[in-house]
Amino acid sequence: MSVLNHPKKTLFLCAALSLTACQNDKEPNKAPVMKVENLDKTITYDTLGKTDQDHLYLEEVLGDKALTEVKSWNTRTLDRLMADPLFEKMNSEVLEIVNSKDKIPYASYRNGEVHNFWQDEQHERGIWRKSTLSSYLSDTPVWQTVLDFDALSKSENKNWVYKGNNCLSPDYEICMVSLSDGGKDAVIQREFNTKTQTFVTDGFITQESKGSIDWLDKNTLIIGVDFGENTMTTSGYPMVSKLWQRGTALSSAVEIDRGEQTDVGYWGGITELSDGRREIITTRALTFYDTEYYWFPRKSDGSISEKIKLPIPKKSNLSGEFKGQMIVKLNENWREFKLGDLVSFNIDDFMNDGKINLVNLVFSPDEKSSIGNFGVTKSKVLMSIYHDVTGSAHQFDWHDNKWTSKKLDFPANGSVSIGSTNSKEEIAFISAESFLNPDTLYTYNTATGEKAKAKSLPSWFDAESMVSEQFFVSSTDGTQVPYFVVRHKNTKLDGKNPTLLYGYGGFEVSLNPSYSATRGKLWLERGGVYVLANIRGGGEYGPKWHQAGLKTNRQRIYDDFIAVAQDLITKKITSPEHLGIEGGSNGGLLMGVMFTQRPDLFNAVICAVPLLDMMRYHTLLAGASWMGEYGDPENEIEGKFLRSISPYHNIDPAVDYPEVFFITSTKDDRVHPGHARKVAKRMEDQGHKFLYYENIDGGHSAAANLKETAKRIALQHTYLMQKLANN
Repeated sequence: MSVLNHPKKTLFLCAALSLTACQNDKEPNKAPVMKVENLDKTITYDTLGKTDQDHLYLEEVLGDKALTEVKSWNTRTLDRLMADPLFEKMNSEVLEIVNSKDKIPYASYRNGEVHNFWQDEQHERGIWRKSTLSSYLSDTPVWQTVLDFDALSKSENKNWVYKGNNCLSPDYEICMVSLSDGGKDAVIQREFNTKTQTFVTDGFITQESKGSIDWLDKNTLIIGVDFGENTMTTSGYPMVSKLWQRGTALSSAVEIDRGEQTDVGYWGGITELSDGRREIITTRALTFYDTEYYWFPRKSDGSISEKIKLPIPKKSNLSGEFKGQMIVKLNENWREFKLGDLVSFNIDDFMNDGKINLVNLVFSPDEKSSIGNFGVTKSKVLMSIYHDVTGSAHQFDWHDNKWTSKKLDFPANGSVSIGSTNSKEEIAFISAESFLNPDTLYTYNTATGEKAKAKSLPSWFDAESMVSEQFFVSSTDGTQVPYFVVRHKNTKLDGKNPTLLYGYGGFEVSLNPSYSATRGKLWLERGGVYVLANIRGGGEYGPKWHQAGLKTNRQRIYDDFIAVAQDLITKKITSPEHLGIEGGSNGGLLMGVMFTQRPDLFNAVICAVPLLDMMRYHTLLAGASWMGEYGDPENEIEGKFLRSISPYHNIDPAVDYPEVFFITSTKDDRVHPGHARKVAKRMEDQGHKFLYYENIDGGHSAAANLKETAKRIALQHTYLMQKLANN
């Protein structure tokens, strides 16, 4: 099943670093924290939740007045940070890393070929290239360019950012290539022939839109895009799914089903079964976490019968098919199974009578474990499983009407990820890494069990002199929260170490140990300490860990993060003067809550592509799709809570805040740049210091190419060193 730009897959973290300021680590002058239970019951969205009218112009993304303000903030920020000699040195170091020929060319394997997207100094926007497996595994692989996005951008006078491809199996000759203008989520999709290496004349092509597309056959697409009036949800995603025949106008595509405008979205898709059948199974996301799946039987003449709803829980994810078993990940209890379990049922039995009779357990994580990711090959299911945020690789098989499994021999001291798999091939790619061990990519043959080291990152910093440790701290309700500390072995516990604390805490996204060349080179080698907080809201311990922080329970997430910060201070790893924090997207909201609730704890804050106006977030871009996570501002109870944590509404002119560094992108069409703009403006109106950088391109990643990425990372680390190491 192929879903492009699915919001349940795409609200993710952004890279940044940060720390914050405070006066006294003994009796800090805390800012008042509004608790929902203390709010007057007459307070409503209408009386307290509105954005200042004189700030609304900042929501006009390309408005002249708004951009004038943005450019002024950009200039002030860049003048200060880029004037620091450290910036140029760091920028050069990052460019060397991101443009390195020694990067791992992560790839997919299909029809005997290895395909890779590659960017370096000569290929700023990147190339899609291919090789043979044997050549790829050699020290000097020979690549053939399939599509050059720099050349394409130049010839069409566009800033194309490659967003992936969807090719028709089994030969993968014709593909729909997704191209984004400057990094936006919305894409133009164009038909491309990989043999002729040209776009197909009079082939399929869509207008710019968020949406989904998949191949039913070589002449038919199932498509969900912006078809015009009443075809998109309030979240900005497709509401209608259609079949589009080759040689016809998109306007003549035949509708097969539609959802409601209040849904998150409706996506058509094709599930290719083990026997080669291509079945239409659509996804209707009622909320971010409540989903309905529908099967559309096809008659012998090719026409489509009435849809049949799959009788599985709404809080579950249909995750693929293997040997006739449809695999489902449960996010709520179902029958005798619990949330977090992976189960399966016979897809043919369902297609025969529309019922699910027997459900089989694939894997059940314990309280300290969770499922990472998995992939399906021709003969096995591969899965990463995490225990206390440390991963291992496992292999599953369906045989004699039961599931069997075994643990695979891969490094298990950090993260393990199932990379590219193909249900028609036995070769899979599996990677392993940790904070101090560079990512190593392996090939694994699921038929023979043969494992081979394919590629490995070089060591970009002196990891031998460093150590990583895991600690647990009690949150306010007694919950044990894990976090990792990465530091020099000889770090003195004197409270003076510049320390970066990173967090996310949402959407069941797990933060696992990972090797970062830029973090090691720019931060750790300069004496910095890096801390990764595995707070609730994430997926480190499965759906229960995530659901503990939903909606009006969200303060638990923030309490977890504060507990980690305070534990670092108690251990004398750092102190408020030397402690900074960083987060992006949902993590940007975390940063906003931290500097408004506990400005005393931090001396630097990197708040990247953030949500900050929690009373209007649901009206901006994709915001409505996240009400399943945050709650509805127009609901009396949820609105009161959101008002109590909304950073925009809780900035106080009488409180001393750390100098926050806001980072966003004009072309971010997921989290509106107005969030960062409005908070910056309110802080400016109240006389608070802040830095602000808005990239004109970049989308939700805040960077559209490697040069922009290097600049952003260098700016962030220059800021961190100024705030945390030079005092």
